[in-house]
Amino acid sequence: PGTAISDKYLDHNQNNYLASVFIKNKMIGIALMDYSTGDFFGGEWDFKKGLDLIRTYNVREVILSEKQYELFNDLLVDKSYILSTYQNWITDQRTSYDKIISQFKVKSLKGFGLEDYPLAIIAAGACIYYIDDNHKDSSSHIQHFQYQGQDDSMHLDPFTIDNLELFKTTSSTNKKATLIHSIDKTRTSAGSRLLKKYLKRPLLDIKKIKLRQSRISELIKFSDTRLSISDLLNEVSDIERIISRVSSKKSNPRDLINLKNSLSNAAIIKKTIKKSMSSLYKLGSEFENITKVINKINKTIDDDCPVNMLNGGYIKDGYSKKLDHIRKLSNNSKQWLIDLQNKEQKKNDIPSLKIKYNKVFGYYIEVTKAHIDKVPDYFIRKQTLVNAERYFTEQLKGFEDEILSSNEKLLSLERSIFEDLTCYIMENSKSILNNANVLSKIDVGLGLADIAIKNNYCLPVIHKKQEINLIASRHPVIEKLLSIDDNFISNDINLNTDFKQIAVITGPNMAGKSTFLRQVALISIMAQMGSYVPANKANLCIIDKVYTRVGASDNLSEGESTFLVEMNETANILNNATSRSLIILDEIGRGTSTYDGLAIAWSIIEYLHNNKKFNPITLFATHYHELVQLANQLDRSLNLNIEVSESDGELVFLRKIIKGGASQSYGVHVAQMAGLPKKVINRAHIVLNKLAVDKDTNLNCEEIDQLELEFNSNNKQRAINEIKNLDVDNMTPFDALSKLMELKEKYDK
Repeated sequence: PGTAISDKYLDHNQNNYLASVFIKNKMIGIALMDYSTGDFFGGEWDFKKGLDLIRTYNVREVILSEKQYELFNDLLVDKSYILSTYQNWITDQRTSYDKIISQFKVKSLKGFGLEDYPLAIIAAGACIYYIDDNHKDSSSHIQHFQYQGQDDSMHLDPFTIDNLELFKTTSSTNKKATLIHSIDKTRTSAGSRLLKKYLKRPLLDIKKIKLRQSRISELIKFSDTRLSISDLLNEVSDIERIISRVSSKKSNPRDLINLKNSLSNAAIIKKTIKKSMSSLYKLGSEFENITKVINKINKTIDDDCPVNMLNGGYIKDGYSKKLDHIRKLSNNSKQWLIDLQNKEQKKNDIPSLKIKYNKVFGYYIEVTKAHIDKVPDYFIRKQTLVNAERYFTEQLKGFEDEILSSNEKLLSLERSIFEDLTCYIMENSKSILNNANVLSKIDVGLGLADIAIKNNYCLPVIHKKQEINLIASRHPVIEKLLSIDDNFISNDINLNTDFKQIAVITGPNMAGKSTFLRQVALISIMAQMGSYVPANKANLCIIDKVYTRVGASDNLSEGESTFLVEMNETANILNNATSRSLIILDEIGRGTSTYDGLAIAWSIIEYLHNNKKFNPITLFATHYHELVQLANQLDRSLNLNIEVSESDGELVFLRKIIKGGASQSYGVHVAQMAGLPKKVINRAHIVLNKLAVDKDTNLNCEEIDQLELEFNSNNKQRAINEIKNLDVDNMTPFDALSKLMELKEKYDK
């Protein structure tokens, strides 16, 4: 699966990664390769973070050495990928080193940033060996390795990626309710794949972020250029995968025509970008001149060529004199046969004489039995049928030998010319792939400019101060899912590590707490991708890791309850967060008893606030109203709540974040909105009021007044009289309950 190149096994908008790993002590060397595009990168990671990386990139196949398979089989087995092995001798660092420099035709690995990372060298070398085993002499398009360390980008663990629904959603009604679907407006498959890489690895370098931002800003400002580039990109094919097929000798003539047209459009795009668009112009200057490749394809391959090469006809007339001569002979063969047939018909006075062909006998002359007496001596019998005789002549046999030979020569010569052309393309593949990469970057910038214009996004200011300040921020996915009649309610937030580190957010379910939490995280991720963000104004710090703990889920296959899963994820956050992290916690502790959950939630907030090693910005949504009091006591904590309006027992969610803690959770109101029976709701109100007064959670049901029958005045006395006449002493409990239900239905109207 990790080395597939056939379209039927690939998603055009997704990479198909093979992961090579080498493990030593608590570190893991990882090399990720998409053989179908030539994408090749990796580095050395802490073991757990390395496993996160494999899951983040949706790896299809993982390879490791035979000796490490037994040691790490249980840790690496995952339902989403298969596990394969390579031979132990490849794990020799020198062996892998030599393989890599041979692949890239260099003298050392210093230029790739690999020199000082032995685990990454072994993983990368093993990856190339594995590709060569599966695709002999077909890896010439693998021409670059990019080192990516674990501190080079924002870390997003698999829990966070799932919780924020970056690439997939748990929604059963709308599978497109993901961030990538909302922001992916790219025109090309390669652009779509690059955007997903941006989303998986948001930047930490402010200069690189601002460079991406400036490209988007320029495309927004120069609308004519943006539209022109858009039209050209719509006609660009998947250059990376075409080169992969050329390298593996799986390409066809139509691939080369698509390549030529795409490279031509790239050249036009370079000329379209104005000098005043400084950032984009600088990117465009990275296009390499490959006019020779375009011209050679144009001279060689017919624009109307067939996809199937079996019958030839894809090399242009005029490219080869030898080919033209053979093709002329082949093309004139039909007319020669017609002329010969007419000649023999007239010469021998046999109007029914036909010249035919089949794969068994080749060319032959067929004469019906009625005209056998007219057959001349130079006709040589070949086959006798019921109603006809088949013959051949020396002239026809000579023609057959010549025409069949010419067809074979024609196909062979065309194939030879095609292979020479593909070799020439591969000699220039480094430049071609570079241009493809530049096109993808332009495509991503164009797509992000489109959504910024359409959705009224703002340009975020990225600074070094640890502060998140959003004015009128919105959720980029949910705001697009609302109906035309509904407006998304925007919200402000201002947090920093000095004075407002932890926000405790209270309010009822369905009011919008989880949406608000997620949108803050999504906006931070989008900003560090280099994108505009859904807000009126945004001042954001660099976040090294986004951690989320939201929702409830079991891991029953491994015997883990909802609460244990919750605690595992929370432990991961508390053990790995830094002062530059953003932590999103939603309803921590709800998987256990009220007091246990409250105690855990309370201590987590204190730990995040009082720990001298780090003070990450944290948003903590909860139903435990006791935490409001805690937030008031801590210096760097504040209370926020979701504003609601209650009128005549009806609850309206205003979706607005305001200062202070919520006075109540409105859980019974939410239950009523969900459609619970009226009897349940009324009983819940009675129990809730009693508990609120007594503050005693150990009350027996007898201590709380039972729900009374609500009779109207006309029926009340009749019901009382009927109850008085009951023979209670001789009634079973079941009889009494049945009678009570009968009275209820009879009089409670």
